[in-house]
Amino acid sequence: MALKSTIFKAALQIANMDQHYYQDHALTIARHPSETDERMMVRLLAFALHANDALNFGNGIINDDEPDLWHKDLTGAIKTWIDVGLPDEKMVRKACGRANHVIIYSYGGRTADMWWDQASGRLAKIKNLDVYNIPLETTRALGKLAERNMQLNFTLQEGHIWLANQHDSVEVAVTTVNAPPNKTGA
Repeated sequence: MALKSTIFKAALQIANMDQHYYQDHALTIARHPSETDERMMVRLLAFALHANDALNFGNGIINDDEPDLWHKDLTGAIKTWIDVGLPDEKMVRKACGRANHVIIYSYGGRTADMWWDQASGRLAKIKNLDVYNIPLETTRALGKLAERNMQLNFTLQEGHIWLANQHDSVEVAVTTVNAPPNKTGA
């Protein structure tokens, strides 16, 4: 018998002072049985960092032809493709061919460093690819915020990022690993 996804509800209040974006989002997140709370919360963080009315969750964990998050324009063209984790190099190149902008949020400590060391020679030259790394301590702290019904506050001010619930707050560290020239920050 196949296991079903676990449904999480998140009331997310976003105050992105750097981008002047202030919005509430009522999100339903399906956590695949193979996905951890940690990964799900990194997906939620990526949503908050790039939130807009057209950003949607994809089926990236179960379908290589879809990202974890994406923003499509009215014609169906993919403006932004966002993946979480350590995607296959071939899939990254394919995504870069399909989307205007591809963003990867890697995590996992030393494993993420080794992934980029192996892939960087071929991926670093791609002009529409940004890669960011989130430290293991941060993703573990984010995973502890996961609840079936969450009320979360996301704040971004002067490059500092916080995600908080009623009881805890996590200051999120995001390191730029790869960004083409003239592009900086998440």
